[in-house]
Amino acid sequence: MQAQPLGVFDSGVGGLTVVRAIRRALPAESLEYLGDTARLPYGSKSPETVARYSLACARFLLGRGVKLLVVACNTASAHALGPLRAAFSVPVIGAVEPGAKSALAATRSGRVGVLGTLGTIRSGAYEAALAALDAGVRVSVHACPLLVPLAEEGWTDDEITRAIARRYLGELAAKDPAIDTIVLGCTHYPILAPVLERVAAEVFGRELRLVDSATAMAAEVAAVLAATGGATQAGGTGRLACHVTDASRIDELAPRFLGEPLAAHDLVELAL
Repeated sequence: MQAQPLGVFDSGVGGLTVVRAIRRALPAESLEYLGDTARLPYGSKSPETVARYSLACARFLLGRGVKLLVVACNTASAHALGPLRAAFSVPVIGAVEPGAKSALAATRSGRVGVLGTLGTIRSGAYEAALAALDAGVRVSVHACPLLVPLAEEGWTDDEITRAIARRYLGELAAKDPAIDTIVLGCTHYPILAPVLERVAAEVFGRELRLVDSATAMAAEVAAVLAATGGATQAGGTGRLACHVTDASRIDELAPRFLGEPLAAHDLVELAL
């Protein structure tokens, strides 16, 4: 089991921020990544469709012999985690629970904000996860559908990006000006973290803590591997294989999220 790869899937390329965080935390682990780019975005799909797509992605990765499954998509985590855990025997880690744990550890006031896609926000997953951890936490959520295309276009510090961030964060502040911690509830959002952090300080009039779900998920993967004895013992750097269901723009987009050129890795286009 120790030599088996980790499996990570997302509806697109945003999950590569999770791969990046895992490779930083666990460099010896090999990874199999699947981006379901032909069927994105998941955020606008029904819960039943998201669960069906997620099961198909998981079956492909299990067929590659993965020892652990990471659902690097907040919408899929919200709607498909139960079916995935019921269908497969390997550990399944979603995005919502690690993000909620990290937010609870970070907040001092017990007032947490969540930014996410329409699907994630409508699911109520973060409110439920935080309430399960601490019923006293007050959670305010806000859908930010324009942040994903901004991240994919590479507009990480642009006048338009700042204006849109100011609009979304202003609307979140109107819901609860006492928020001290914001969860970036989409794996695309870490790309925009610097501008979101600056604009949040401007809008709220003070610095806020931003919780990066990719980093939180990598920490959860490390904890599960340590607890199960499944961590790779060999030294060196593990292999990364990337699979997508539509390869258009992947050479352009993937390096922005992965933080390194994709040409060095195995890239395969497949049909699910």
